[in-house]
Amino acid sequence: MQGHFSVKSDVFSFGVLVLEIVTGKKNSYRNGNDIEHLMSHAWRNWREGTAQDMIDPVLSSGSATEMMRCIHIGLLCVQENVAERPTMASVVLMLSSSSLTLQIPSQPAFFMNSSTYQSDLSSSMGHNSRVTESSLSESEAMIPLSRNEVSITELYPR
Repeated sequence: MQGHFSVKSDVFSFGVLVLEIVTGKKNSYRNGNDIEHLMSHAWRNWREGTAQDMIDPVLSSGSATEMMRCIHIGLLCVQENVAERPTMASVVLMLSSSSLTLQIPSQPAFFMNSSTYQSDLSSSMGHNSRVTESSLSESEAMIPLSRNEVSITELYPR
């Protein structure tokens, strides 16, 4: 997020890639009129016990157990706390050994709860952004600050 690359950011990227492959969806995708975020969607389904519903139908001939294991490993790779993410060596071991017990993943980075996303966004805009609604003229306030309603200043908290 801040332009610093590390072994743990590579693990994060790998986790996103695994989730994209298993679900057949992009990191952000359109679901009707809504934009869904894959990590949030995967986390919600994992917590609700419905992660098997996310598996791409194209992969239906494969082992559901292996697909679920891949989702589990993908979620371990995208955990918010960098220290809790596995190393790539551990990921290789997890993928190659079905008898290895996996840790329980915690909430991923960039988790967005769809019901609270808009209110969180509104409150963070005024708090983290240099441009707040009150500093804009009435005509400027009607223009969205960005195409996807997220400003770059939210990505770099102070």
